[in-house]
Amino acid sequence: MRTHAQAVVIGGGVIGCSILYHLTKLGWNDVVLTERDELTSGSTWHAAANIHGLHDSTNISRIQHYTMGLYKELEQETGQGCGVFQPGSLYLAQTEAREHQLRLQAAKAKLYGMNFHEVDRAEAERLHPLVDYDGIRCIMWEPDGGNVDPSGVTQAYATGARQNGAEIMRFNPVLGTDQQPDGTWIVRTEKGDISTPWVINAAGLWGREVAALAGIDLPLQPTEHQYFVTETIPEIAAMDRRLPSVADRDGEYYLRQEGQGLLVGAYEKNMKFWAENGTPLDFAHDLFDDDLERIEENMLRAIDRVPVVGTAGIKRVINGPMIWSPDSNVLLGPVPEKKGYFCCNGIIPGFSQSGGMGLMVAQWIIEGEMQYDMFPWDLARFGDWATNGQTGKTFTKERVRDQYANRFKIHFPNEERAAGRPVRMRPAYDLQKSMGAVMGLNYGWEHPLWFADTPGATDTDGFTRQNWWGPVGEECKMLRDRAGIIDISNFAKYTCKGAGAEDWLNAVFANTMPKTVGRSCLTPLIGKRGGIAGDFTVTRLATDEFWIIGSGMAERYHARFFSEVPLPQGTVFESKTNDICGFNVAGPDSRAMLQRMTNASLATTDFPFLRSQKITLGGVEILALRVSFTGDLGWELHCKTEDQLQLYTALLEVGRDFGAGPVGGRALMSLRIEKGYGSWSREYSPEYWPQEVGLDRLCKMDKAFLNKTAVAESMAKPARETLVILALNAAQTDASYADATGGEPIFKDGKGIGRVTSGAYGYTVGQSLALGYVKDAKAGDEVDVMVLGKPHKAIILSEPPFDPKGAKLRG
Repeated sequence: MRTHAQAVVIGGGVIGCSILYHLTKLGWNDVVLTERDELTSGSTWHAAANIHGLHDSTNISRIQHYTMGLYKELEQETGQGCGVFQPGSLYLAQTEAREHQLRLQAAKAKLYGMNFHEVDRAEAERLHPLVDYDGIRCIMWEPDGGNVDPSGVTQAYATGARQNGAEIMRFNPVLGTDQQPDGTWIVRTEKGDISTPWVINAAGLWGREVAALAGIDLPLQPTEHQYFVTETIPEIAAMDRRLPSVADRDGEYYLRQEGQGLLVGAYEKNMKFWAENGTPLDFAHDLFDDDLERIEENMLRAIDRVPVVGTAGIKRVINGPMIWSPDSNVLLGPVPEKKGYFCCNGIIPGFSQSGGMGLMVAQWIIEGEMQYDMFPWDLARFGDWATNGQTGKTFTKERVRDQYANRFKIHFPNEERAAGRPVRMRPAYDLQKSMGAVMGLNYGWEHPLWFADTPGATDTDGFTRQNWWGPVGEECKMLRDRAGIIDISNFAKYTCKGAGAEDWLNAVFANTMPKTVGRSCLTPLIGKRGGIAGDFTVTRLATDEFWIIGSGMAERYHARFFSEVPLPQGTVFESKTNDICGFNVAGPDSRAMLQRMTNASLATTDFPFLRSQKITLGGVEILALRVSFTGDLGWELHCKTEDQLQLYTALLEVGRDFGAGPVGGRALMSLRIEKGYGSWSREYSPEYWPQEVGLDRLCKMDKAFLNKTAVAESMAKPARETLVILALNAAQTDASYADATGGEPIFKDGKGIGRVTSGAYGYTVGQSLALGYVKDAKAGDEVDVMVLGKPHKAIILSEPPFDPKGAKLRG
């Protein structure tokens, strides 16, 4: 047994073995996996092991396609069979919304060269003659869909890893993970200790328990899950080929051939939690008692669609555990607060994602960053608010309940689910709710999305324009015509103080920090591969003090980057997000409105664009920044959290005299797109280089900063794609229309040239707009944007439609 290793993987399921294999493929051979029982123990061995390629997320689709293609290569490389069956998959749409979803996925498949396309009923009946297609609006065909053998795949990864030099220790429970003063770890096992710079928690059902050994609390909750396999069905036994699987997600079940019968699984509404207080350590290849009554409604829908299910006997029932995160995505990445500790926990479609997930983990550990932006998987999307106390635990449990019971429900654009909320509220919350605020969730915080005429309104959900489309338009027009008050408390806020503050910030960020007190700058944060890891506004408050604003949902994500640059002695960098709230007051009347509330001069000569001052406004001491994400004249006003309600009340009172009022986050989205402003995790991500997003001028190559070498290499290359703004030929007031929202492919003359990153209706410019990346196209070109999977004519604009020269912003 090795006593030192480059990395130690804890957990011998399919994910742990894939990570081990991919670490060796990328060149690390001195790696170890330790498993408390036998390989595949826990939830791997009893998985249905279906594989499919398409996902609403483009990058997850890429990962799933990589995984599907890997299995046969793995068999050839290792000689270990993976039990790969790829008879194809049929996707059925019973509803208009499901049809929209499938058509959009088909358009994405065409853009990325994936095999997923529509077939007619006659072809579907030939492919799967046992399905009743009555009532089906749309049928998509994925020829490579199918299933694999869970144990075979796991053993193939393990074999490949061993062949490349890795060591696997079975029946070797981990007893402790102790971090040393130098940041390395000692993994204590029954068979001995292993020293390593990297601990990788892939412990599946025991992910919580393994994390707890290192003092980490993960938001995870196991559930029971059932599927059954029928006896032999004569119609299947008589066939000379294997039937494709059936994805009838509107029916809330899944179905595929197993032997000469059918396997049918369900995610029932009456779901059941398991191991709420911890996974039993003696649980291994165990199952729960059958409880088919719980999935009876799902079974009846399966029988309606595939009648032979109702006439076949049941051969066996599998009722086993699965472990979920609050949004059913994996918790992936290094723990920001624990150097060298990597998590890969809470995986649901493991056999569709195992290969790509293993590759992403290996890239991140060995190369410092993944090739794809996988923030939807990053464990940093959750903070301690999802685990702390009863509120956090209730949040996780109720979100898991919602995710399980609605496993096949469409995740619509802009959808906000209420389960487990609220968790974190600021002082203005109750007042905003009384004013009709419909709230959204941002890193645990409740924040206003839009304001209804009466309290208690909720969103409707769909691909087309919803009940909030009209009210959001009124908010946009109010701000552009007069003024609006936007709660921006969910922005991440930091201070950096001390004699070394300027030097440290210059070493972190790509732009040069402001030299003059009161000045602000915009700056990128650069990733390991030379892409945009973040965008920030930095303001110099004093000789040795700076104020930094970034993306609220990325605060824990960005902590990893900040920790890479040691702070000079006597310099302090700390988050103020919990302590400080803020409002953006913007619009042509914003100056007059705010001037009534303060003795400080807000005239342009005294308070120009990108400047800051500490002033008193409405009796509250604030930091005012002359900047606005709306692209209009405006100020950001930051106050202590305990003063938020007082400031908000004062702003609303004065605003009434100007015809100004509250504006929500959805309006801000529309306004910033009218101006062509990018947003982190949409337009800005580590996948995009500075010159592709128009931020290259903010990268000052005459100074040293984090990942400068990488960005120098990327900026020396021609842009692969360019960020553009598009105007769609769309109905201006038709509520049944759909605007682009993000992810829609862009075609030119039938050739895929890019995709939308953000979209919204531009209410004050009278256009449906989108931001997106394109190649081989220029301003004035006509393109097709695949809204709802269908081509919509659009023009690439030469400049943003609102205030392209910035006169209003700087006036």
